[in-house]
Amino acid sequence: MRAALGGLLGARARLRWVHLILGGALLMPYFFLTQVGVGMVAGGVNALNSFPLALAAYAAALPLAAATAAFGPVRPLSVTAVRALCEVPGDRLAEGPARSWAARGRTSAWWTLHLGVGALVSGLTLAVPPMGVVLIALPFASGLQETGLGLGWFSTDAQPYVAPLLGIGLLAGLTLCAAGAGALLARLAAVLLGPTAADRLAAAEERAADLAVRNRLARELHDAVGHALSAVTLQAVAARRVLERDPEFVREALAAIEDTTRRTVGELDAVLGLLRDGDPARPDAAPAPTLAADLDGLLARTRAAGATVTAHQDPGPAGNWAQLPAIASREAYRIVQEGLSNALRHGAGPVELRIREQHVSRVQEGQRPRPEVVLRELEITMTNPPAPPDEREPRTTGGRGLRGAAERAALLGGSIEAGPHEGRWRLRAVLPLGEGAR
Repeated sequence: MRAALGGLLGARARLRWVHLILGGALLMPYFFLTQVGVGMVAGGVNALNSFPLALAAYAAALPLAAATAAFGPVRPLSVTAVRALCEVPGDRLAEGPARSWAARGRTSAWWTLHLGVGALVSGLTLAVPPMGVVLIALPFASGLQETGLGLGWFSTDAQPYVAPLLGIGLLAGLTLCAAGAGALLARLAAVLLGPTAADRLAAAEERAADLAVRNRLARELHDAVGHALSAVTLQAVAARRVLERDPEFVREALAAIEDTTRRTVGELDAVLGLLRDGDPARPDAAPAPTLAADLDGLLARTRAAGATVTAHQDPGPAGNWAQLPAIASREAYRIVQEGLSNALRHGAGPVELRIREQHVSRVQEGQRPRPEVVLRELEITMTNPPAPPDEREPRTTGGRGLRGAAERAALLGGSIEAGPHEGRWRLRAVLPLGEGAR
């Protein structure tokens, strides 16, 4: 009994009743417009003075409401109202305006149903409660009994009881109608306002884009800050070990720490700028490091940490790395940075770095005859002896650095291999640069 009363008079039922009344209020502009037209067609009469003409105006208002629902922000407004008043789970409702004609048709159907049913319930809500109260009070108010709608209107012998029972029945019927209509609309909301296949695809693309931005920020923070902290730590450790016997090396290590931290602060500021919505690129922000401009400094800072690095560079016919595409130069720098950082933390002995631009022939698929094309590639190879297991620095990043380097290479259509090779640890990356001269 209590559950049944809660379903009819509880907070959820009352909110849905308010939602229905809101629909009736939204239909009023359409109704007032169509009742003028119906009155003119009927010979210039007032349609509100005739119940059949009022019904005709109501019927004409529904197609007009359906037509306007196909455009504008109808679906977002409807979804907001349904979430707030009908207690429909948010994941069952679509976000944003309707993108396809099928979604617009469903939105029009919902809008028409909401406004049409809401107008009927609103009309009953305005008319039935006063009538019910009058009927209930009729046996006890002599003044009401003398009106046209008095006890004489009932011809049964149980005249004192008929009017109150009828009044109670009208109020109960109104409550049942409102609760039933509210439950029906709540059930249909997920069907008519739910996401379509296009909505799900758009939401998936939005989540993928957001995830791509987050991954990009994670890579930038890891490569900039993670490498800097590793380099500074190793430089400080190396300086502490030779503090008494090699002051010159200590000065170089301190200078390298100062340069590393200064550069990292600039890179961190640039990365954090990406987190600010609508923040334009600052003219004083540190530019992203590239292979052409920053490789020598990276090698110098790595050597200042006590590592022996032998670099072999072959820029190809251009003679320098400045001719590389900007994005390839940036990603190549980060890959070299990650490789050197891993070598410092987990390797032992000298590091051999080879960077070269090479030209390879490929058979172009999908054409007849299949011609050979010459492709430019940037190959980065880094090898060094692995440290004994008990001397390796504990891994604290879970391998995110190598995964980030692989993602950088994949963005350019390249690849990365990392693992043991002929008794040494090898990192090899290949980045495509486009077609080259034959």
